[in-house]
Amino acid sequence: MARETHTARLASKTLISESAQCYHFDFVLDELKSFPFISGQFISAVATDSNGKQQTRAYSIASAANTNHFELCVNRVPQGFFSNHLADLTELPPGGTIQVHGPHGHFVLKQPVTDSIFISTGTGIAPMRGFAQWLFPETGPDAGIDRSEGKEIWMVYGTRHESELYYRAEFEALAERKPNFHYLPTLSRADDTWKGLRGYVQDHVARIVEERAARLGLTLPVPPPDPNILPSELKFDIHAYICGLNNMVAGVREKLASYGWHRKQIIFERYD
Repeated sequence: MARETHTARLASKTLISESAQCYHFDFVLDELKSFPFISGQFISAVATDSNGKQQTRAYSIASAANTNHFELCVNRVPQGFFSNHLADLTELPPGGTIQVHGPHGHFVLKQPVTDSIFISTGTGIAPMRGFAQWLFPETGPDAGIDRSEGKEIWMVYGTRHESELYYRAEFEALAERKPNFHYLPTLSRADDTWKGLRGYVQDHVARIVEERAARLGLTLPVPPPDPNILPSELKFDIHAYICGLNNMVAGVREKLASYGWHRKQIIFERYD
């Protein structure tokens, strides 16, 4: 059965990192009154290339559900048809369009919300931004609601250079307003002016886990848990959400496994 597709019109486009050629897109589905999705899901975009061949690419949604809009975070990739197709869309009336279907995917927040670590690199920040907007909505009818229920939320975000910290101002402002939201950007190729964290995301995830274990009086690695037990029944009740390139995802999963982490507490999405 054919998938139902919709026309998505570009409402706005912003270059958020010139060095990485990363764009933020806001699309609107004019034919729909609402476009419901769960933060963390993705859409599949469809377009026809210069050879008349239909191309499809999946993109994580970089926002929480908001009427009939959805947002994307995309790097322009040399020789990449779809990223260049998107980056070249115009906002001028009537506005460039793409065809989309979805939402798809199961990379979503577990309920009820627990203390959580959001771990990402590059455009893997997109679904994490959606998580943050759902937990701490600032616009729409739910503005001001705090769905975190006071749980500790760490956002560990890694990239090479300071100029590639996408949505930095948003997350810094959120951390200022919400004491239980911790924004931890880390750079792998920082210059001498950078005063923040350095190295790879798994290094700083390790510090969070070790400090958490110390507060609970646990010795790492914890004994292998019963695979049938619910994560909410564990004393070490914390989830890790990982999104990025496969090598990073594999490295973080390996690090967490070395601590005896419950497999159901690790939720991940890998990018090619």
